Amino acid sequence: MFVTETQIRIHYALTDQMGVVYHGHYAQFYEIGRAEAMRQINYSYKDIEAIGIIMPVVDIHSRFLRPAKYEDLITVKTILKELPIHHKIMFHHEIYNQQDELLNTGDVTLYFIQAKGMKRCEMPDDLKEKLAGYFPKITD
Repeated sequence: MFVTETQIRIHYALTDQMGVVYHGHYAQFYEIGRAEAMRQINYSYKDIEAIGIIMPVVDIHSRFLRPAKYEDLITVKTILKELPIHHKIMFHHEIYNQQDELLNTGDVTLYFIQAKGMKRCEMPDDLKEKLAGYFPKITD
């Protein structure tokens, strides 16, 4: 399993009149977590785009348990529970506050798509190699 953690300070522009993070910002928190997770294995979306592959979000689910508030330092835990196969990758996200209380969970599915032609494709081999070390090999 591949797990990373990224911290984000909640600034005023992310909150509503009640000082609570607006629900629409959680998708951005997931995105920040995914981008930082890729950086931790020395890879980036820019690397994928350079070889002609894009990664659109095709499905997103979010569950709100407790609010994040102005000035909170949240931790976005990004988890890849299984090594992706074929054309899709699913990230699980958990967001915690400074008291280690679970605030939110989310699952985001992205597809690997050829930028030219917009057809699904396999995950790039170099990314697969970088991720493979985090998953036990299954033997018969």
